[in-house]
Amino acid sequence: MKIGMLTNAYKPYISGVTNHIALSKKFLELAGHEVYVFTFGDEDYKDDEPNIIRSPGLPLVDTGFYISLRLSSAARKLLYTMDLVHVHHPFQSGNLALRYCKPRGIPVVFTNHTRYDLYAQAYLPFLPDAISETALRAYLPAFCRACDLIISPSKGLQQVLVHLGVDAPIEVIPNGVDLTPFQQTHEPINAAKLGIPKDHVILMYVGRLGPEKNLPFLIRAFGGLAQALEKVSLVLVGEGPEHDNLLDQAFHAGLDHRIRFTGFVPYNELPSYLAMADAFVTASVTEVHPLSVIEALASGLPVLGIASPGVEDTVKDGETGYLTTHDLAAFTAKMVLLVTDHEARKRMSEKARQSAQDYDIRHITQILLRHYDRLYQASRQARQGVSKRLIRMLDRWS
Repeated sequence: MKIGMLTNAYKPYISGVTNHIALSKKFLELAGHEVYVFTFGDEDYKDDEPNIIRSPGLPLVDTGFYISLRLSSAARKLLYTMDLVHVHHPFQSGNLALRYCKPRGIPVVFTNHTRYDLYAQAYLPFLPDAISETALRAYLPAFCRACDLIISPSKGLQQVLVHLGVDAPIEVIPNGVDLTPFQQTHEPINAAKLGIPKDHVILMYVGRLGPEKNLPFLIRAFGGLAQALEKVSLVLVGEGPEHDNLLDQAFHAGLDHRIRFTGFVPYNELPSYLAMADAFVTASVTEVHPLSVIEALASGLPVLGIASPGVEDTVKDGETGYLTTHDLAAFTAKMVLLVTDHEARKRMSEKARQSAQDYDIRHITQILLRHYDRLYQASRQARQGVSKRLIRMLDRWS
């Protein structure tokens, strides 16, 4: 089967969505299928994998995204040969998928990866009307009805989509994760190299240091913990636009000796960093499919998070970690419990490893392929009925 993945951004832009697409592409190819990624911008970027098709686009400020109203002529011609397309954003690439593929009987699958309402508040405050909840209610239901399959990575996000008026059937299929590197035994990073005493309990966050991750809240909660307990440190693994602000916050709170910022860490080294930690912490409420949380669970780390779509679908409160409300006192109290109850951490560690199995990429790939094949078989007859004259007319205007 020839499968086209349409995405608004791809490498070198790094995000959970781009990582998911790359991993899904890899395992679909291992299963014997041809997979093409259609994206925009970075036309001079040297890809380290085959079949990445880039069309020109105008950069959107410094977000890593590009604006374009069409695919290039070469990209369109290749897209028309796909047996199925899978879009990962409802805007831009989603519109183009419907415009190019639906008239030709090519099935369109859509995975909603993002809480667009919450991301709009963090990244695009200057466009409140364009992507407000009202606008989403006007756009998403019609877009989803036009697709052949709607996928939500979690039940929590499925409920968010329904709240926004989506009335098309929604399949809950988690994004697959390659658990193998995190299930193997790794030599932990030497905490002393980060200036962390050997007897400290280490809490770790892994991810983008962006405004949508609610990291100032996490640092304030850790500040409360640090006042009560001495032998505990927080490690923030990752980079992003909020790095300097967070560093400044930690310094002014007198926590610069208790909070360590690693900056960018190569993905293949991440298991060794997680092996250094005693628990994983996140205060993000914008997660749809929290990849870093799943990787932490696979590494045997209990997780502390805020009960919100994505996180509460992944962490079982009291079994694989703790969930709290978005309240500073409640979050800090659970953080104290996580640090001081060594037996609970040990008990939750094994259950965390077991729970991560539900997200294994090999299992998820087989689920996706069953849906792909069903849609492809159903589309074959419809595609035969599309007249060549209509196709020529569509090609002239597309």
